[in-house]
Amino acid sequence: MGKLTAATAGPRSKWVTVAVWLIVAVVLTIALPNVKEYERNNAPNLKDNAPSVEASKLIAEQFPGEVGIPALIVWQRDSGLTEADYTVIQKLAGELAAQPLTALHDGIPLHMMPVQALQQMTSEDGTVFIQPLLFEEDTQTETLKENLLAIQDKTKQWTESNPFEAGVNENNTLTARISGPAGILVDATDLFKNADFVLLMATVILVLVLLLLIYRSPILAIIPLVGVGFAYVVTSPILGWMASKGWIVVDSQAIAIMTVLLFGAGTDYCLFFITRFRHELLHTEEHKTAIKKTFSGASGAIAMSGFTVVLALLALLAAHYGAYQRFAIPFSLSILIMCIASLTLVPAILAIIGRKAFVPFIPRTEQMEREHEAKTGKKHKKKDPEKQFGNRIGKLVITKPWTVVIVSTLLLGVLAIFSYGIPYKYDLLSSFPDDMPSREGFSQIAEAFEPGELAPLTLVIGDNNVADREKLRSDVAQAIEKFPQTGSVSEPQKSKASADYAAYTIVLHTNPYELEAMEAVPQLRKTVEEVLLAHGVENAADQIWIGGQTAEQYDNMKTNQRDSSIIMPLVILLIMILLFVYLRSVWATLYLIATVLLSFLAALGLGWIILHYGLGVEAIQGAIPLYAFVFLIALGEDYNIFMVSSIWKKSREMPLSQAIKEGVSQTGSVITSAGLILAATFAVLASLPLQVLMQFGLITAIGVLLDTFIVRPFLVPAITKLVGERVFWPAKKARVRGH
Repeated sequence: MGKLTAATAGPRSKWVTVAVWLIVAVVLTIALPNVKEYERNNAPNLKDNAPSVEASKLIAEQFPGEVGIPALIVWQRDSGLTEADYTVIQKLAGELAAQPLTALHDGIPLHMMPVQALQQMTSEDGTVFIQPLLFEEDTQTETLKENLLAIQDKTKQWTESNPFEAGVNENNTLTARISGPAGILVDATDLFKNADFVLLMATVILVLVLLLLIYRSPILAIIPLVGVGFAYVVTSPILGWMASKGWIVVDSQAIAIMTVLLFGAGTDYCLFFITRFRHELLHTEEHKTAIKKTFSGASGAIAMSGFTVVLALLALLAAHYGAYQRFAIPFSLSILIMCIASLTLVPAILAIIGRKAFVPFIPRTEQMEREHEAKTGKKHKKKDPEKQFGNRIGKLVITKPWTVVIVSTLLLGVLAIFSYGIPYKYDLLSSFPDDMPSREGFSQIAEAFEPGELAPLTLVIGDNNVADREKLRSDVAQAIEKFPQTGSVSEPQKSKASADYAAYTIVLHTNPYELEAMEAVPQLRKTVEEVLLAHGVENAADQIWIGGQTAEQYDNMKTNQRDSSIIMPLVILLIMILLFVYLRSVWATLYLIATVLLSFLAALGLGWIILHYGLGVEAIQGAIPLYAFVFLIALGEDYNIFMVSSIWKKSREMPLSQAIKEGVSQTGSVITSAGLILAATFAVLASLPLQVLMQFGLITAIGVLLDTFIVRPFLVPAITKLVGERVFWPAKKARVRGH
C-alpha cells in the first residue's frame, strides 16, 4: 500500500494521477461511442430454446405473416361509434394499404368493407372498435414509435380534434389509443426516455446535499462527486464500445439503475477513505503522512468491499433471463472503476488539497489546535469521546451482548416472517401508470371485449400423418373451447408450408399478462396433449407449440424462478469464499453471511408491509426478490467488512472487547452517513413511473437502512463479543490483508 500511495498520491504522482484520469476520460469519450447509441430496449429476454420462442419460430415458418408484433388501435366513443367514426377508420386502413409503413404486414382491408361489416366487429354496446396491425417481429422500437406517430399524424387530418390526445370518457368525443404489444413496448421505452439523465441529476443533487449536511464543507462534498463523475464518464464509453462489438447488450433500464448504484456505492467508498483521512489528520501534522496511513488503514477494506460487490454482480451472468444478464457487466464494471477511482483519484485530490478540503472545520492535531487557538484567540471545545453516541453503542454491545442479539434478531425475525407468502406477479401492464395510452387502451378492450383480445395465444399442433386429420383438429378445437380459461377459439388454420400443422387463435377471458392466464399455458398444453394421445399421435408432447405474449410471460416466470434458485446460492458461496480469504475466520464468515440474509428477508417483509398495507399493492413484481437479494447481500457485506476490519486491526493492540467498542465507535458515523446516502439514492428510483423500479428502490433502501442501523452497529458486534477469541479461528489472531 505504501507503493500504491507513492504511485498515486506522492508529491509529483498526485498531479500525474489526476492528469491520467482526465486524459483517459477525454480520450474514451472522444474515441469510443456513447452507450446510449447502442441501447436495445426490445432485446429478447428468453433463450432460443424457450418453448414460446420455439413456437414463434415454427409459426413464422408454417404460417408466414401470422407472427410479429401486434398493435391494436382502440377506437372508442361513449355514446357509440358513428358512421363518421367508421369513415375515419376506413380512411386510415386505406392510407396504410396505399402507403405501407416500414415493417408493417398487410392488414385487414377495412377500407374495402361496408360499414355494416365493421359494426359487426364492434363491441356489443357499439362503443369500441379494435383495428389490428401487425409489424415484423424484429422491428426496432424506434421504428415502431415512428410508425405509431405516423398513424396519429395521418388521423389528425380526418378529425376535428386529435382522438389520440382526447381524454378517455371526456365530452363524448372519439378517442383512440394504441395498445397491444407494440403500443406497450413503445410506451415502456418512453417511460425510460432520458431516465438516466433525470436520475443522474436527482442523485447528484441528493448526494451533494447529504454530503454538505454530513461534513459541512463545500470542498469535501464535491470531492466524492468528482470521483464518481469520472468513474461514470469512463464507464459509459467502455460499455458503448463493448455493445458496439456485440459483446454485451445494454438497455435504458440497466443504465438508469447503474447510475444510482454508481453514485450510491461510489460515494460510500469515497466516504470510507475521507473519514479515515480525517481521523489520521487528528493525529498527524503532515498530511502526506496522513495519506499514507489512510491507505494502510482503509484501502484493504475498500478494495475488498468493492471486489465483493463486483463478484456478486458478475454472478448475474449465470442467469438465463436476458434482463439479468444485461445488468451484470454494466453494474460490475462501474463498481470496479469506481473502486479504482476511490483508491487513486480521490487520494490524489486529497493529497493536493490537504487539510483545506475540510474547510471550515479543519481537523488538527492537539499541538496544531493549541497554535491555532493562540493565533485566533478562539478556544476549541474538545469533544469527550466517552459521551459520543457511537461510543455509547459500543459500550452497550460489549456489556449486554445477549440482550442486543435477542432484541435485534427478534425485530428482524418478525419482519422477515412477512416475507413468506408474498404474492408475486409478472403482469407487465400493472407496472405502468394508469394514464399510459397503451394501458388505457387495454382497459377499454377489457371492458368491451374479452381481456385476452389484447394478446391472443396461438396454439399449433403437428399430427404426424394421423389417419383422420380433420377429426383430430376438430376434437382439439372442441377441447380448447371447453378449456376453463378460453374466451373464444378460431377454426383450425392449415399451414401454408406443410399439411402436418394446424394453428388455433385462442382468446382468454382473463388479462393475458396476469398470473392466472400464465398458469393456464401448461394446463392448456396438457389438455391438447390428451387429445393427441387419444388419436395415437406419437410423441404428443413434442407436437404442441404455444406462442404469444402470455406464453412468453409464462416462460419468463419459469426462467426467473430457475435463475433465483441458481444465482442466490452462487452469490452466497462467492461472498463466503471472499470473506474467509480476507478475514481467515470461519465463525465471522458464517455470522456475517447469516446476518445479511436475515436483513434481506426483513427488508422484503417490511417492504411488503409498506407496499401492501400502506400503498394497496396486491402483489410484488416477480423480479424484485432476486434484484434486491444481489444488491443487499453484496452492499450489506460492504459495511460489515469495513467495521470488522477495524475490530480485527484494533484487536492486535488491545483486548477484543475494547477493540469491538472502539471499532463500533470509530466506524459508526461514516457507515451511518454512507448508509443514509446509499439508501437515499436507491429511493430515487421510486420517482420513476414504473412499479418494478419503485418496489425495487423501496425494498433495497429499506435493506440498506436495516443494515446501517441494526445489523452493523448492534447485531454483528454483539455476536462477535459472544463468540469471543474463537472468532479468529482457525487463525490465532486477526490477520487482515491491507492492515
